[in-house]
Amino acid sequence: MFATLSDRLSATFKNLRGKGRLSEADIDATAREIRIALLEADVALPVVKDFVAAVKERARGEEVSGALNPAQQVVKIVNDELVQILGGETRRLRYAKSGPTVIMLAGLQGAGKTTLAAKLARWLKEQGKSPLLVACDLQRPNAVQQLQVNGEKVGVPVFAPEPGNGTGDPVSVAKASIEEAKRKLHDVVIVDTAGRLGVDSEMMAQAAGIRDAVQPDEVLFVVDAMIGQDALTTAQAFLDGVGYDGVVLTKLDGDARGGAALSIRQVTGKPVMFASTGEKMTDFDVFHPDRMASRILDMGDILTLIEQAEKAFDQEEAMRAAEKLTGGDFTLDDFLSQMQQLKKLGSMTSILKMLPGMGQIRDQIENFDEREIDRVEALIRSMTPAERANPKIIDGSRRARIAKGSGRSVSDVNGLVDRFFEARKMMMQMAKGGGMPGMPGMPGMGGPGGGKRVSAKQKAKQTKGKGARKSGNPAKAAQEAAAAKAKAAEAKPNPFGIGQDVDYEAAAENLQLPKDFSKFLK
Repeated sequence: MFATLSDRLSATFKNLRGKGRLSEADIDATAREIRIALLEADVALPVVKDFVAAVKERARGEEVSGALNPAQQVVKIVNDELVQILGGETRRLRYAKSGPTVIMLAGLQGAGKTTLAAKLARWLKEQGKSPLLVACDLQRPNAVQQLQVNGEKVGVPVFAPEPGNGTGDPVSVAKASIEEAKRKLHDVVIVDTAGRLGVDSEMMAQAAGIRDAVQPDEVLFVVDAMIGQDALTTAQAFLDGVGYDGVVLTKLDGDARGGAALSIRQVTGKPVMFASTGEKMTDFDVFHPDRMASRILDMGDILTLIEQAEKAFDQEEAMRAAEKLTGGDFTLDDFLSQMQQLKKLGSMTSILKMLPGMGQIRDQIENFDEREIDRVEALIRSMTPAERANPKIIDGSRRARIAKGSGRSVSDVNGLVDRFFEARKMMMQMAKGGGMPGMPGMPGMGGPGGGKRVSAKQKAKQTKGKGARKSGNPAKAAQEAAAAKAKAAEAKPNPFGIGQDVDYEAAAENLQLPKDFSKFLK
């Protein structure tokens, strides 16, 4: 949703890089670009004016003029101001001190209240609560049935004494739901109310009647983040007619410009409490202003990614996988298990978007084929247990059989096996604390202690012209070479390949010595 805004802001900050100090002209140009970016994102004009004024004032202050890197300081200022217009701190639900906590949902038809009610119920269930869904939208056709289906999906009971479709009294249903919750020991009641295609007095009167009947602890206004400036008009109308405590943004995964999300807190004074980011029941979470600001500025959302990973990954399974990696016993079965846990996090596209700097490759991320993981899974499942345990035994005939069984090509099998060995090698090295591949101490990677045999002639070619430090004193250089030869002769195994097969002429050339010194080196 914030892709355009994010790209414009990134381009603006890019122009500031490398400047030791910012002039008035630089600050004015940056503020102008930020203003244009916000207006193009459909942010309300009063919000844009306040935001740009705050950024300019702080940019002219000592925190930028005295900074070692003014450009980074401006990014920090923009981030801080974004956090403020998004609400500052994260607003949590208030729970009743006694009796069930009542949460009432209000909003226009089509904003996604009924689906969001089930998402909220699922989230509360994860928090250890026992929610009850209440069907008070008796106007819209099949609204009651929709809530019942969604309630069944998330494993939450639905109180629906009236069939709806234009019949029944929603105020009476809301009143009866409180007694039902007390009788069945539900500690949270979520009331789904009716909406209209537009703001009208009948809808407002009905919502106000339900509010007065159940005295909710929280009234949440559900708004479609894709309707732009109209969202602000509707939000103000509901605030005046019914009143609410917080806002829930739906359809944040859409391709609209996102102005409503950035404006609604400043215009209404009410915090955004939750956000719905997709169609699945799991695409719902608490709204964190600081994390959203970080995403807009293409700095990622690592905290949310960690939280999701903690929920999805089995800690014991992860520990077993780590032990297998360090012991060199990591198999394709373990690889498949890790992939299945990764799928629990959601789509790869959404995971990648949470990483810093991914805005630069947004097109590639958007075009990522989510079915590729399923194809890899099909390839692994087409292998025998012995092949998964030891992929080295997979020869040509086995590869043909695996390809046929998975509906893929032999080249796909080859690619999977090759990538598995490369990934396993890299993960083993990182698990043992050796650093990244190719660095000193990495077994089998050609660095010192790596165990990969490289002839002196090859090594001379690899290092020639790379600026290796060598003594300018021929005698001292010869002593160093002799000492290296003696040390290498004692080492078993010999990781450098230095020994009887040394090409002394190449070594002399590598040391930048006259060729006559090759005899001395021997």
